[in-house]
Amino acid sequence: MLASSPASASLADHFFLARQPILNRGQRLVAYELLFRDAGAYNGAHVTDDTEATATVIAHAAELGMAQVVGDQMAFVNVDAVGLMSDFIRFLPHDKVILEILETVQATPEVLARIRELKAVGFKFALDDVIGQSDDVRQFMPLCDVVKVDIKEMRPGTLPALARVLKNPGQKLLAEKVETVEEFQQCMDLGFEYFQGYYFARPVILSGKKIAPSQMSVLHLLDLLDRDASSQEIESSVKHDALISLNLLRLVNTPVVGARQRINSIGHALMVLGRRQLRRWLQILLYVNNGDTREFTSPLLQLATTRGKTIELMVEYRRPGQRVSADIGFTVGVMSLMDTLLSIHMRDVLESVNVLDDVRAALLHRAGDYGSMLSLIEHIERGRDGEVLAQMLHQLQLRPAELYNIQLAAIEWVTDYTRNI
Repeated sequence: MLASSPASASLADHFFLARQPILNRGQRLVAYELLFRDAGAYNGAHVTDDTEATATVIAHAAELGMAQVVGDQMAFVNVDAVGLMSDFIRFLPHDKVILEILETVQATPEVLARIRELKAVGFKFALDDVIGQSDDVRQFMPLCDVVKVDIKEMRPGTLPALARVLKNPGQKLLAEKVETVEEFQQCMDLGFEYFQGYYFARPVILSGKKIAPSQMSVLHLLDLLDRDASSQEIESSVKHDALISLNLLRLVNTPVVGARQRINSIGHALMVLGRRQLRRWLQILLYVNNGDTREFTSPLLQLATTRGKTIELMVEYRRPGQRVSADIGFTVGVMSLMDTLLSIHMRDVLESVNVLDDVRAALLHRAGDYGSMLSLIEHIERGRDGEVLAQMLHQLQLRPAELYNIQLAAIEWVTDYTRNI
């Protein structure tokens, strides 16, 4: 499952891969920006030549297989002038990729002609890091489908005026580096269509907030599993919640479970699923509203399950055969966003369900081995500095290529699994 070709291993030894979610106005996941960070600090071999770096990134992205890395969503891939003019850009699937023109690219006649040529064969373009009007921006604008505005780099108070100037029926405005709910709301009010940043994953603690009854039912079941309750007690608890019962029957009758016959009873469904898969399904179910089958486009669900599966696979790789430890890793990852989901403090979440001390330490303080793995994943998600990531990987005794293969396996599992929950 984690095997790779020599070529992919060679590429992955030099880069970290990060996927940054891009959401629409309805808070649904529509795309990922794929970011590659030089991991040269790990092995002392920094990639400094622009041509080599650009070629490597595009080759890397093409080799991944976009459907594997971004699922049903689109992929934004950065390109500089070298990448735009190169032949190897054609390796990218034009129906899955939006080419993001970096702010360093100048609107020369050759570059503009090349963009028109690529548009003619189906490629779409985004203009990256716009913070104001310039000759280059004005020339690129008519050729771009998306205009990305870096709201962090703008002078205070200038965003409304720029948004009015840039707004165009033929283009979508994307606000990037949106880190707070207030920033998101401002950009919504200004007419932005897409949003990139981790505002959706920041907990907004609501004083006096109570956990919803449906979520309490799931947490109660998780508590029963952690206390090793009897099968009869678990079945009785499931039957008391019609929504959980319905979703359980849906789940066991899907290909992901692989039941050989139609299952119609709760007792039979629980037996087929098994306690390990039941715990996993309940943890993910917390992120699904009212059993909505479209919820795999929820960015919070995608992020939580990807974290869980990535930590699980990291544990399996580092501690072969320790299945219980791997399951704990999944729990740490998937629970790491429950304060955001429930709008209450993490310590209050942990009062609702019995967890191991190692899980508590990881979630509250990013302490211990599980906490270190969670911290690494959080840094990767945000595309942080490669040298810091390299140091964190070194402490976990993982190479970038090993992490890369773990990431791909986790992404593939999440895409398949969340479509069936």
